[in-house]
Amino acid sequence: MVAIDFNTGWSVQPNQSIFAQLSGGVGAQPVTLPHDAMLALPRTPDAPSGDSSGYFTGGSVAYTRTLDVPTDWRNQRVSLRFDGVYRDAAVYVNGDYAGQHPNGYAPFRIALDPFLRYGEPNEVRVEARAHRDSRWYSGLGIHRGVQLDVSGMVHFDGDGPRVSTPDVDDERAVVEIVHRVTNEGVSTVTARVETRLFDPGGAPVGVSSSPVTVRAGDSVLARQRLYVPQPRRWSVDEPSLYRAHGTLTVDSVAPDESTTSFGVRTLRLDPQHGLRINDEVVKLRGACIHHDNGMLGSAAIPRAEERRIELLKAAGFNAVRAAHNMISTPMLDACDRLGMLVMDEAFDMWAKGKNPFDYSLAFPEWWERDVEAMVERDFSHPSVIMYSIGNEVLDIGTPLGAVTGRALAEKVRELDSTRYVTNGISGFVATIADTLTQFQGEVAQLDSSGGVNELMSQMDELIDQISLSDAVTEKTVEGHAVLDVAGHNYAASRYAGELERFPDRIVLGTETLATQIDRNWALVQQYPHVLGDFTWTGFDYLGEAGLGVTRYADAPDQEMPISAYPALAAYCGDLDLTGYRRPSSYYREIVFGLRAEPYIAVRRPESHGRDRRALGWAWSDTVSSWTWDVEPGAPMMVEVYSHAASVELFLNGESVGVQPTGAAHRFRAEFELAYQPGVLRAVAHGGAEMSVASASGERMLSARADRDVISADPADLAYVTIEIVDADGTLFTSRDQPVTVDVTGPAVLQGLGSARPITEESYLAGSHTTFDGRLLAVLRPTGPGSIALTAAGRSLGPVTVRVTASRPGTVTAL
Repeated sequence: MVAIDFNTGWSVQPNQSIFAQLSGGVGAQPVTLPHDAMLALPRTPDAPSGDSSGYFTGGSVAYTRTLDVPTDWRNQRVSLRFDGVYRDAAVYVNGDYAGQHPNGYAPFRIALDPFLRYGEPNEVRVEARAHRDSRWYSGLGIHRGVQLDVSGMVHFDGDGPRVSTPDVDDERAVVEIVHRVTNEGVSTVTARVETRLFDPGGAPVGVSSSPVTVRAGDSVLARQRLYVPQPRRWSVDEPSLYRAHGTLTVDSVAPDESTTSFGVRTLRLDPQHGLRINDEVVKLRGACIHHDNGMLGSAAIPRAEERRIELLKAAGFNAVRAAHNMISTPMLDACDRLGMLVMDEAFDMWAKGKNPFDYSLAFPEWWERDVEAMVERDFSHPSVIMYSIGNEVLDIGTPLGAVTGRALAEKVRELDSTRYVTNGISGFVATIADTLTQFQGEVAQLDSSGGVNELMSQMDELIDQISLSDAVTEKTVEGHAVLDVAGHNYAASRYAGELERFPDRIVLGTETLATQIDRNWALVQQYPHVLGDFTWTGFDYLGEAGLGVTRYADAPDQEMPISAYPALAAYCGDLDLTGYRRPSSYYREIVFGLRAEPYIAVRRPESHGRDRRALGWAWSDTVSSWTWDVEPGAPMMVEVYSHAASVELFLNGESVGVQPTGAAHRFRAEFELAYQPGVLRAVAHGGAEMSVASASGERMLSARADRDVISADPADLAYVTIEIVDADGTLFTSRDQPVTVDVTGPAVLQGLGSARPITEESYLAGSHTTFDGRLLAVLRPTGPGSIALTAAGRSLGPVTVRVTASRPGTVTAL
């Protein structure tokens, strides 16, 4: 099979009827895939999906591309492999309908042969739409990569060989390789399948060859077992990857080829030890992540996907949950290479919808095909340890809903018996129909007794109480029974009790609040049957706008909506939209026991003495800075996080006081002091310390790229951080202003923006306002050569950073 990158040469325009096109319509714009068309659409306060979509209006678009088809393809099989199109994709070839796919995240393949005109250009058209069908920012269009596959009549089928390692010890690893061989010719053939294995350094370690006979119009499985001596095991700390290369030869015809990477590793699961990888207990330090890439929208450009995993791993996470949809292929590849465990999640809804036009309308007919596509794609990836069949699905609390869950779980096991099955079950959602009246009564009582602030602070506790109830236990018992791992969303209160009620049940915090990580992690460490914790969320994302934003009122009874236009981002990630670590990330690192130094987080001075309004997903409104535009003597609140027994805070060398920290005090201390510019220093018991200094003097811009050399391939990107600093490089966090960016050389400005969660600025413009002193520019290469980015702002002299785009080597197609 010849795999051809099919991501360039496209154009996109609004999807218009043939009658609108007669009157001229709207012209097409050239684009490179992956691409998100939503970012170019308007945002309005009355957008149909409201804060869920970040107030983007949604719509329908059409992508077109010309494909030159040589005459020697007449006896070949030609297809397109889409990694994901959002949503309700319809594919046309030369104006004729070729296929469709309603799921916005599942990979799918479209056969082109019946529609091709050989020896001339052919038009491929892909329509997509987004319209009140998502609870978060979905993006719109061909947001994942496309690959053109050309093969002979007898060929390997699928996404490559399926590789597993069913028996491993220090002496050898049994490697089982399964190739699907398809014969689309008119006569029976006997072919030869050969598989060669290569170790992580590229040295050959095994070969197997066998004949395979396939009838016309049939497919067979060619199964081979090889034995690798002294295997190097894949793990989070040492992600060693082997490679299996298969060739399929029929007489003298040029062979079909297929290659996949795989890891040698074992998984074990029981309530006495929890999860063991290569016989070592692993606790999951997990991050839930949505699929968008901040200012790139939903475009799953390979480097963007890789960078997110790099940053999450550097922040202390060892696992990601693809919430609440199937992960992209480039991100899976990155997790394999970098050593990040994956829970791949299939659906956010089953047959009961959460939005008027969501996937629930297609679920009854399409779920089985989409599960097959997910498992087919994931099977050989060692990073994948678990599949999730759903998230807070509304069906789960009924017997017939459990029937659906059982069908999904058994389908996954039929396709892949080497991984485990879970489901992110919310006991509150599962029983909401029965508990709604009680819940509304409790909320009304809170509202009348304590006001809005009291209501918000106790909502999470109320949901937790309901999750602990006998009604939840009874209604979810069958839904949990069909799983290998019982996933609990926002129900850590159930962990200890599960051991008594269901001694063989293994549980996992599939979704939890960042503010509760210290308590949750103590339970994870205490109980072997609790596998780990997945926070909401590891990386900030677009949509669900304002979920983690903190607002302030001047009086307890003042109305203060948490989310309203122009809110754009959720603002609840450990890492913000630009990938910069927020204070919650360092707090988590301390709780995990991965950081010895204390961490200083300063509350924004405008919050002092005001009534705080925030949902449970909001961290304290803090910044690690001692640069504030307030008068000396202004009251300030400082939070210090530490694993030590106590911390002492110093301002300009003078002690502010000593406060206890550590687990008994939730790893944090608070200090109130009067602001004075200078140096704020925290010293933990034992000597570890951290300090933050005030910026002073002339302001200037600094710009630095994440890498000096990138590949001259549109799958790669350069990330340039732009900051307002003083002469020592200290950030001015409280003097934000617009900065304009100009790019010269073989690249385009793919995105420009900040982590600001509430904004009307576009990520597609050449100018953007900093947030806490920072901006991020993303460059996408268009060819080899020297790229220069120049940034300038009002009264801020220009600064230039240069990146070299070298000729690409081997880059994955998707």
